[in-house]
Amino acid sequence: MTVFEKIAQQQEVRQGTPAFFVGEQLKEICYADSHCAEIVSQDLDSESMSLEKAAEKIKAYADEKHRKDKGSFVCVPPDVAEGIIREFYGLPAAAPEEKEPPVEEPAPVVPDLFSFF
Repeated sequence: MTVFEKIAQQQEVRQGTPAFFVGEQLKEICYADSHCAEIVSQDLDSESMSLEKAAEKIKAYADEKHRKDKGSFVCVPPDVAEGIIREFYGLPAAAPEEKEPPVEEPAPVVPDLFSFF
């Protein structure tokens, strides 16, 4: 069974729950890095490493943030959630995206009209 099948199997009964969305982020991570896919595939065989358990880690982060900020609402941005997921499954940090430097276009060549006289 592939890692994607394992994720889908755990997502099946959790449609629309935090665990479902953990699975979606895990799919993206595994698509991008086959080494991570191998690690996650092995981890998902253990009940203690289920999507539900990873979602609980994200909820714990949100609860802690809520207590610190004394707020009524907490949002966990995708990059923070991915970091928690990577830590939970023991995955390496995401490689930073390389931004291409802007290409400088040469100045347009303007003909010297006086050279025609």
